[in-house]
Amino acid sequence: MASTLLGVGSPLLDVLAQVSDDFLERHVSGAKGGMEMISPADRSELMRRLGDDVTWAPGGSAGNTVFALAKLGVPVAMLGKTGKDKEGAFYREKLRVLGGSDREFSETSDAPTGVCVSLITPDAERTMRSDLAAAMLLDENDVKKVDFSRYDVVLIEGYMLFSPTFDTVFGMAKKAGCAIAFDLASFEVVRLFRDRVKKLLEDVDILFANADEARELAGDLPPEKQLAALSADRAVTALKLGREGALVKGGGETLCVPARLVENPVDTTAAGDLWAAGFLYGFLNARPLEKCARCGALLAGEVVKVIGSQLPEEVWKKIAKELD
Repeated sequence: MASTLLGVGSPLLDVLAQVSDDFLERHVSGAKGGMEMISPADRSELMRRLGDDVTWAPGGSAGNTVFALAKLGVPVAMLGKTGKDKEGAFYREKLRVLGGSDREFSETSDAPTGVCVSLITPDAERTMRSDLAAAMLLDENDVKKVDFSRYDVVLIEGYMLFSPTFDTVFGMAKKAGCAIAFDLASFEVVRLFRDRVKKLLEDVDILFANADEARELAGDLPPEKQLAALSADRAVTALKLGREGALVKGGGETLCVPARLVENPVDTTAAGDLWAAGFLYGFLNARPLEKCARCGALLAGEVVKVIGSQLPEEVWKKIAKELD
């Protein structure tokens, strides 16, 4: 039987907009890059300022990884909550079309489907502002309906730390014997939940972190020392370093795997999520650690060439050939 994965996170629709640095400075509070939560009112005002020149696509951190794995033929499902609206129906249908399962979704009439506004500046950096809306209404009953024993790996996005269901998800996945993959999600998440994240690390089987997140958690150290600080005794730790590649530790070995460098990247949205998808594809197919990381680099190298997380069909065909 093929290995299966459950993604746990906020099913959000990405609103992708190319903006100037000046627009960012004038209309968006907080630091450039990373992610911050915004209110429904702020979401509406930001959307008004952006106008109609935006692109909509299914997203969310875990969602991006799950959709990519579905495209690669991995049996996947996602646990999360959408609004009972056309946006939620669109999200679920997109996953079904790719061969994924929507059995673990729940929906509500009390809030709309969540949105992540991704503002892409000319340097290809993305600044994300999210209104989780319905995603924040995931409750204990939604989680307890899930049979975690169906899944070999449960991928939990760091943004789930904002949800009161986080501990229930984590505990039920562990009890069912699932390997837990945890993506730190953003440096803001680590900053807000640093002590809690540190306690979680001993029970995580696969940890994904980028350079900013590692700095927040382990301090301003050389990457090799950050990796050592994050690794503990878990199966795998992956420290993504952008154009510098990735450091990966697991099974008694530490590897440095180069990035697939792109001369003129268009947008870094979802690069980390698709790196995780490539890595997990290799992991679920029992490939060596280095091959897993190279699969991650392959997907990340392709997604920075396009706006958002959606790759053209011809690119997926090229990826499939390389993965074989």
